[in-house]
Amino acid sequence: MDVTQTAPAGTTGPVRATETKNSNSPVISSDFETFLNMLTTQLQNQDPLNPVKSTDFAVQLATFSNVEQQVQTNNILSDLANQLGGAGISQYAGWVGKEARVAAPVFYDGTPVTIDPAPDPAAERAELVVRNAEGAAVQRLDIGLSNQPMTWSGLTASGARLPAGQYSFAVESIDGTGVIDSSPPQVYSMISEARIEDGKPVLVLEGGMRVAVDDVSGLRDPAG
Repeated sequence: MDVTQTAPAGTTGPVRATETKNSNSPVISSDFETFLNMLTTQLQNQDPLNPVKSTDFAVQLATFSNVEQQVQTNNILSDLANQLGGAGISQYAGWVGKEARVAAPVFYDGTPVTIDPAPDPAAERAELVVRNAEGAAVQRLDIGLSNQPMTWSGLTASGARLPAGQYSFAVESIDGTGVIDSSPPQVYSMISEARIEDGKPVLVLEGGMRVAVDDVSGLRDPAG
């Protein structure tokens, strides 16, 4: 560390040095030789009529040591957190390639999508509303009131296939007064990656959608 500031003649307080480092990793040098150079400079520039007391030097040394120890402790804790994060993600490596059951949009490429609807028990009928990536409703299907898994083929009433892309779903529960509930159903999506984001494990689904591992309610092997 290069000391670029010294106290002017007559200064009785401790000398301060400023070091510029990468803002992402502030570090205080542990080089005691540099610290001794600072003390030497301080002695050379002190007021001979009002010299710095020996106890002040002891306080400066103790402060320097305490700060150095704290920085080292912080670095150790940071390294430990990174190691634990890496260990945490390893348990989800086996999920890659499987299909996660989660309430999230899906990427449709022509492959049918398995959906687990859950209509409101008080409903008289239920509809599956399909929306594209822009949020526009592109399809409405009467799905009855069953809680059994269903398959969405992506085909329109005319038999045309919807374009490949991201789609989201909502199950609207309806009675005589109208829609009494609208909620996203659980769907199965392929897991393409597991990663750590902001210190937490995240699953990347096919098409780039991200979900927290806690949001996954089931796993299965892809249909062969």
